[in-house]
Amino acid sequence: MDDVHDFHIYNEMGGNQEVEKRKSIHKLPELTTFDLNFLLPLHSVAIKKTNNSNKTTKLTKDKKIAIGAGVLVLIVVIVLITTIGGSGKKTAATAPVKNSTSTSIPAVSAHVCPLTDLPAPNGIVPARPALGVKIGNEPPPGDARPQSGLNEADIVYDTPVEGFLMRYIAIYQCHNASQIGPTRSVRWVDQRIMRQFIHPILISAGGINPDVSSDQNAKWLSYGDLLTTASSAGVRTTNRQPPDNLYTSTAALYGLFPKQTTPPKPVFQYTKSLPSSAKPAADVGINFSYGTDVLWKWDPTLGQYIHTYSGAVDIDALTGKPVSTTNIVIQIVTYKFGPYPESPGSTGDIESKTIGSGTGWIVRNGKEIPITWHRPQLIDGTTFTDQQGQTVGLAPGRTWVELVPNTTAAVKGNIYFTK
Repeated sequence: MDDVHDFHIYNEMGGNQEVEKRKSIHKLPELTTFDLNFLLPLHSVAIKKTNNSNKTTKLTKDKKIAIGAGVLVLIVVIVLITTIGGSGKKTAATAPVKNSTSTSIPAVSAHVCPLTDLPAPNGIVPARPALGVKIGNEPPPGDARPQSGLNEADIVYDTPVEGFLMRYIAIYQCHNASQIGPTRSVRWVDQRIMRQFIHPILISAGGINPDVSSDQNAKWLSYGDLLTTASSAGVRTTNRQPPDNLYTSTAALYGLFPKQTTPPKPVFQYTKSLPSSAKPAADVGINFSYGTDVLWKWDPTLGQYIHTYSGAVDIDALTGKPVSTTNIVIQIVTYKFGPYPESPGSTGDIESKTIGSGTGWIVRNGKEIPITWHRPQLIDGTTFTDQQGQTVGLAPGRTWVELVPNTTAAVKGNIYFTK
């Protein structure tokens, strides 16, 4: 792996905080300019006369006391300066971590799922972290569709990969899925999305060495590779063609990390009301690329948007029900091509920038609201404001986040709504 690239990854993820902290701890100043005679008992301290005499004169008792007191004060001053100076540097080095966790996203009670704002199963949020699983979405003739376990996820991120195809990160916490897949390889953007869940689990079916190594070395992340370290949690099916036949479950994955018991904090805000800028949106279309153009259709009976491809309803193979969501976040992002190609002759992976701010829409309750999204740092959740600068919240329920490259969004008609 390229050492320079590794450094940038480590630095961006906040891994350099401990390094900076160590740099900020100054060594104690060495007392090299002082005569160490002041450490001797007062009765033996002597000074030289200022005249040319070679005689040494013993200090009087009063002078000894005065000099001894002065030396003592000097030592105290040196210690105080060193202590205060060192403490100031340490605080500055750790302050960004402390400050960056305070966002405008409120906490929830132990009876509400943190990633959906819905009542928790049996009234108690499970004692476990957010779990992200990479799921394939290659169009035919690929064998990724229909996927299993999407309707059991709290949040689904739809992310562009090489060739501007789309791949999912399904985030689980409050609910279980007995079958999840097909699982696929990790990408650069996955770690940047998962960081907001503070101490999550991320699972993939391999990946290129730079991405896998970065995930394995991230101290805040519990990473499992179903092809190697987490192979015991994966099952190959016989009704799909490789690589789209490797499946897993929430029970198997959480079982790999039994000591991880802290639920995540909310990463979105939720409100019941809609702003006045909301407009009807019966259909929401996003033209990503051939075979991955998506159309969400509002179902007022279910109070959900239904996921469709090419006019056909997308079915969750686990339950046989349509893939659906309460909220759709259309988040327009800038990107660059990474330095490492996923396959020989291809471009580097698409590295979508999910921090900072940008434009987009929130779609909920049959309405669309133009918004600006805000995510100051990787450990922060994302908040939204409308054109008047007022906070726009999501409706309690599942959320799909559609990361749309800005070059895609710039083409007229690639994002559209119908009444």
